[in-house]
Amino acid sequence: MLFLLTLHSIVRWLVILAAVAAIVKLVIGLIQKSDYDKMTRGLVSAFAGLMDTQLLLGLLFFVWSGMAGAGFPRHRWEHLVLMTVAVVVAHLPSMWKKAEPQTRLRNTLVAVAGSLVLVIIGVSMLQPNRWLVIFGL
Repeated sequence: MLFLLTLHSIVRWLVILAAVAAIVKLVIGLIQKSDYDKMTRGLVSAFAGLMDTQLLLGLLFFVWSGMAGAGFPRHRWEHLVLMTVAVVVAHLPSMWKKAEPQTRLRNTLVAVAGSLVLVIIGVSMLQPNRWLVIFGL
């Protein structure tokens, strides 16, 4: 079970890294009024794929640790539901494949940033507050 939690913790940093890279690329694309190119598509797809992986790892940990004695307290359910919504939001860019490049870049930026905000809120729901632990407060 510790291995699963450790893997889940490592993948979160990959999710953040992919999100930041995608956001930077999307903002540059909007500023330069460029097309939605292969690199942008790859970064957004990597972000969504990592979000899927994170959800799967989290769901496995949720069930396994819950059955092993940690139980299923409310904050764990809230975290699971909010993170599932964040994954759905991360997949919204696939809806805009036929949109104009600037519209697609803008909408994808909103979806990736929105998903990242939901992740931050979801992590803060865990007990003890993970952001306080991460920053040593």
